[in-house]
Amino acid sequence: MKVLYCDVCKKPIENPVPSRNYFHIADIDICEPCKDELDLAMKYTLRQKKPFDYGWHDELTMRLLHEGMQKGRIEVHPKR
Repeated sequence: MKVLYCDVCKKPIENPVPSRNYFHIADIDICEPCKDELDLAMKYTLRQKKPFDYGWHDELTMRLLHEGMQKGRIEVHPKR
């Protein structure tokens, strides 16, 4: 049995299967709940920014991941 730890929340991921219960983004391994939080955090920003550009998309993703690694979770701020 292999155990991997999420780089954001530090929880163990037992029997890791890539793209199923953990995700590897730029040398950062994140669990499925953290990936869901990342997607929600990205969704609120993506709706506000036009036109779409992969440069700021990748920069935003990495910024959210690094902030999440420092805080222990990814902050989701809905903008209404």
